[in-house]
Amino acid sequence: MIPGRRWLASRNLRFGLWHSLPAGAVIGFLTGIVVSTGPLSVPAFAAYGLVKGAFIATEAAGSLALYISKALTFRQFGALPIDIVLKGLITGSSVMAGTYTARLIVERLSVATFQRLLDGVMIVSGLALLWAAIR
Repeated sequence: MIPGRRWLASRNLRFGLWHSLPAGAVIGFLTGIVVSTGPLSVPAFAAYGLVKGAFIATEAAGSLALYISKALTFRQFGALPIDIVLKGLITGSSVMAGTYTARLIVERLSVATFQRLLDGVMIVSGLALLWAAIR
């Protein structure tokens, strides 16, 4: 996703509000098939022009809506026990607190530093996923 984000930026391609609809539909569909597709939204949100706090807030709001709909769907079909729901609420609360705290740091970064940090986090996450896959 890093090359995708950089490619869009190098060509100064911008997404409008209406581009979010097909991008969201594709990302949502893929998220329904696999566990998480968080990195897929990075180029879409960046192409829309979101950076720093706006980027993180939009990613968080999208993730919240996505995971609530997934939880409700899986719960409706009996595939999500209530004890797992409670564990998810505890974990989600911790993630929300971490995101709020990170906002204080991110807002102080320059846009270029934020983008390098975002690339670094995506590289580390990708390597961690590859490592877990080959273990």
